[in-house]
Amino acid sequence: MFAVVRTGGKQYRVSKDDVIKVERLAGEPGAAIELDQVLMLDDGKSPTIGTPLVDGARVSATVLDQTRADKIIVFKKKRRKNYRRKHGHRQHQTVLRITDILAAGAAPDDAKGEEENS
Repeated sequence: MFAVVRTGGKQYRVSKDDVIKVERLAGEPGAAIELDQVLMLDDGKSPTIGTPLVDGARVSATVLDQTRADKIIVFKKKRRKNYRRKHGHRQHQTVLRITDILAAGAAPDDAKGEEENS
């Protein structure tokens, strides 16, 4: 099963246990977050495509780290005018591990809760 989610103005194809880097999201490492902008779901039998979003679908993820991307150098030059500007930029990122993909009306898997009750 996989899903296509939108966050930070970009789209990501994710499945369970994938690790992705997205634009910075609020949350400390270890926190659980939900991505609710699901554009497509595919369970292997029939894909569900949203118009534009799939109603009720969501993707659960755990924040692994708050980090920064590699430095990008922005260099401007105008020839013969002695004009040169060098500027660097490092984008903030959040590293996520996808824990669950939930369709509309589906409940999250509480495997830990069932084991404790047994």
